[in-house]
Amino acid sequence: MVNVFNLTDIAVKKTFFKKIGKIILEEENQDKEVSIVLVNSDIIRKLNRKYRKKNKITDVLSFDGGGDELGEIVICLTEVKKNSKKTDSGFKTELVTVFIHGLLHLLNYTHEESEKKFNQMELKQNYYLKKWQHLV
Repeated sequence: MVNVFNLTDIAVKKTFFKKIGKIILEEENQDKEVSIVLVNSDIIRKLNRKYRKKNKITDVLSFDGGGDELGEIVICLTEVKKNSKKTDSGFKTELVTVFIHGLLHLLNYTHEESEKKFNQMELKQNYYLKKWQHLV
């Protein structure tokens, strides 16, 4: 199950996350809940500074959960918008990419430990991105 909380004034359909989230969770054999919190630049900077000791804006942060919750994904919509213009990928594509990235972190994929793990996560991210593209 995917829960979405939008703390911004940028409209995003909750079903956008729920469809691809359900596919990923099923394929990864997970039946735990995931929460997505959509925030602005100020909030994500504070979270990044507090939990990662980095005083800068980022597009996505993932926080492990407990019990029935896999965790929480915090996405900065203003940063996603900015990045989509830089990469010319479109807002929805950039948004689903950072969501998939954050969810993969909750599923214990990482890209920071070694090149091998980086490549595994990138392959998995591209796999789910292609699945999403077939949904739209």
